[in-house]
Amino acid sequence: MRLSKMFMPTRKEDPADAEVVSHKLLVRGGYIRMLTRGIYDFLPLGWRSVRKIEQIIREEMDRAGAQEVHLPAVQPAELWKESGRWDEYGPELLRFKDRKGSDFCLGPTHEEVITDLIRGDIASYKDLPVNLYQIQTKFRDEPRPRFGLMRGREFIMKDAYSFDIDEEGANKSYEEMFETYKRICERLGFDYAAVEADTGNIGGSKSHEFQVLADTGEDEIVSCPECGYAANVEKAEIRLPEYDGEKFPPQDLELVETPGKKTIDEVSGFLNIAPMRCLKTLIFNCDDTAVAVLVRGDHDANEIKIRGFLKEHTDISCEEINLASDAQVTEITGAPVGFAGPIDLDIPVFADLAVEEMTNYTVGANDADKHYVNVNHGRDFEVEAFADLRRAQNADLCGRCGAPFEGHRGIEIGHVFYLGTKYSEAMDAKIQDENGQMKPMIMGCYGIGVTRILAAVVEQNHDDNGIIWPMAIAPYQVTVLPLQMRNDEVVETGEKLYEELRAAGIEVTLDDRDAGVGQKFKDADLVGIPVRIAIGSRGLKDGNVEIKLRSESDIQDISVDEAVEYVKGLVQKG
Repeated sequence: MRLSKMFMPTRKEDPADAEVVSHKLLVRGGYIRMLTRGIYDFLPLGWRSVRKIEQIIREEMDRAGAQEVHLPAVQPAELWKESGRWDEYGPELLRFKDRKGSDFCLGPTHEEVITDLIRGDIASYKDLPVNLYQIQTKFRDEPRPRFGLMRGREFIMKDAYSFDIDEEGANKSYEEMFETYKRICERLGFDYAAVEADTGNIGGSKSHEFQVLADTGEDEIVSCPECGYAANVEKAEIRLPEYDGEKFPPQDLELVETPGKKTIDEVSGFLNIAPMRCLKTLIFNCDDTAVAVLVRGDHDANEIKIRGFLKEHTDISCEEINLASDAQVTEITGAPVGFAGPIDLDIPVFADLAVEEMTNYTVGANDADKHYVNVNHGRDFEVEAFADLRRAQNADLCGRCGAPFEGHRGIEIGHVFYLGTKYSEAMDAKIQDENGQMKPMIMGCYGIGVTRILAAVVEQNHDDNGIIWPMAIAPYQVTVLPLQMRNDEVVETGEKLYEELRAAGIEVTLDDRDAGVGQKFKDADLVGIPVRIAIGSRGLKDGNVEIKLRSESDIQDISVDEAVEYVKGLVQKG
């Protein structure tokens, strides 16, 4: 492609609303443009890379035996009401009515649609297993779209759904997709981790996220270098250090003045104690029940773990959980936010495991500008139960082997779910087993964000000058730069190499613009094509051109006659 003909509107300045590198560089490099918040146009360069990502995904899904379909983006409300998600999904589901007044939504995911398709055409276990996938535009009405393609409202996603007759088959399908996602990540050249995760709105009994490791990632994950266990911090199992010391004997409870000191840092600084000697008392709404959760001052409560524990181990209904409002906290504790404590609370109190061995700690006094010191559970208040209720963090002990965790930040680009019968039971998707009994099909769900991958690749592959594309998904593999467009020999050599590379099947651009040398080099670095061939009058005196990999600093002088074969080797090597 000749750059003089290409729609490639590069920019010198970062977009004003861009917070992360991928957003800045994809806009500046002429890959994307924002139409409205969270919704983007893909320009020719960006779309070429998107199509290459899709092709890698298709090849690996087909290799795993999955079959591609295309399902409607617009979905009738009736299906979502069957599954129970029409009212549960929340405001991210874009609902609307057609001209007849019927309710529809713009699909954020396709569990209901695929279940409806399968239940209508599969009646016997002999027709299973089946794994169907599609690559399609989705829409989720994110309240705060940001980070460019990483958290948009409209995005391209590959979603796949497996159907099996029993758990053994469903687990096999899950493992096949798990391995498929690993191959996709490896072909994309990612430094990644597959981590255990919460199932969220999709539901099911187990799931893994595929996280691309990047400092700019929204997600926090921990991994164990000893046993290989990795999980999102909201899911990670934590082991407490063995306590072999003696507990300090309980001291007398004391009420102290803490004027205006609300946060853990403020209280610990004012009282000259470590934050870990304080407790946070957090009030949560669990459906219609308020509960208090205690965590150490240097730890963070984990709503996912709290919800899971209450649902599994108590009679408290907790389909939804959220922090109480300031007004609710004041109503329950009698004090402003920042002074809540467990003493004399009239709601159930639960505590993280790290609290169990603590003595003589500091808590809010349920009174403005006051805290209690030398507090001890069992004497001053009762705890309903101790459980793992906090977010994991760097250096916590692995719940599987006890080695210290390493903390990372990640960008979630894929997620695999074991759904079980969540949707097939709700939507009566049953088939006859080998004994003639009707059984709900067991499902799995497997999503991977195509456009999010584009951003994640840039987050891991860039420098101060621009993008550094891996060969597999670069929009073009080679760019040819004639540096003096008024020098006939330079121009003719550029044309010759361009045509020979095209004839050899290489995806190549020719910068035939009447632009300065500096602009050509800057645009080449910004756009990030893997191989650059620079042709200048000085080099041609010796019969050479300069060949440089975008990922390396070294420049090779290669003869014009050998340049095409040399570049073919670089492209094949990847």
